[in-house]
Amino acid sequence: MKIGVLTSSRADYGIYLPLINKLTADSLFNLEIIAFGTHLSKSHGYTVAEIEQHLFQPIHKISSLVSNDDEQSIATSYGLTVLKFADFWQANKYDLVFCLGDRFEMSAAVQAGIPLGVKFAHIHGGETTLGAIDNTYRNQITHASILHFTATDLYSNKVSTLTGSSTNVHTVGSLSLDEIENFKFIEKSLFYDKFQIPNQEFALITFHPETIAPQLNKTFAVEMRKALAQIAAKLFLIVTMPNADTMGSVFRVEIEKLKNEFSDQVLCIENFGKENYFTAMHFARLIIGNTSSGIIEAATFGKYVVNVGNRQKGRLQSKNVLNAKFDKYEIFEAVNKALELGEFSGENVYYKQNVANTIIKIIKRE
Repeated sequence: MKIGVLTSSRADYGIYLPLINKLTADSLFNLEIIAFGTHLSKSHGYTVAEIEQHLFQPIHKISSLVSNDDEQSIATSYGLTVLKFADFWQANKYDLVFCLGDRFEMSAAVQAGIPLGVKFAHIHGGETTLGAIDNTYRNQITHASILHFTATDLYSNKVSTLTGSSTNVHTVGSLSLDEIENFKFIEKSLFYDKFQIPNQEFALITFHPETIAPQLNKTFAVEMRKALAQIAAKLFLIVTMPNADTMGSVFRVEIEKLKNEFSDQVLCIENFGKENYFTAMHFARLIIGNTSSGIIEAATFGKYVVNVGNRQKGRLQSKNVLNAKFDKYEIFEAVNKALELGEFSGENVYYKQNVANTIIKIIKRE
């Protein structure tokens, strides 16, 4: 059975890994990685190198992103991705192609496959993010897919509503947390030495733009920087850089200003990779930002999350999430509350066991 895996970023590749490893180990499957998007962008860490280090073969590389991130440039990148994948799908045939999430370039790759009858299996459909235009992309991918693997029953119900059928809609849990109980974190001293982190507590931080209202991102980025400047007096800050969304560069500029002002208290990371990122989350005092990782994964690590703004609004939240507006005072107050609360000991609504195995069992019987 020939399987394709569409991966457009550091984030989705880390989520896919448990499934990729199990598909590779199963002789029934002939797996091919299709890498595109920011994987091939040197300004975003050229993360296809990480895939190559894992020795997965073959890896198809499709470059289609323009360097700018204004609205017109994102639309241009979308169009280029459709054009390049029209040729790719014509030349390469699969029994099933996995796609994940809600990014614009993922949507473009999938849309190009519709006229050619490509069979897609969508992971993480049915979710809602009111502060990002990703809702549109996610729902487009859902409509183009024949199999759906969602994280919760709520999301399965939404997919069923969108498609008009509950057939081939499966609640499996979050793939990124599959076998997390067996995950091997880097030893603390080695991790600190590797990234030259001082011997103090740190916050793990990721901010992305709110693409539903791009004109407000400059204001949001400034409030982020001002809040983090206050927090830097209490904690060391590890900041993973924004992805290739509309106006992402605005946040990059403010993060770089923060780094220049507090060079001894801020570490900026372009691409951690899953092992380093999960290790950072494991040792972090708390998570700050507006990334899906804070909503979906952090509860399993026992971490409180200060979720800022509306980017993740609409996603189901565990009880470890403290919400704040893009206001330096609200963010700082929420951080102080999270620090007072300490370690989170509740359940993660996204966690289920044997996610990758469940997906494989389902595709074998379909």
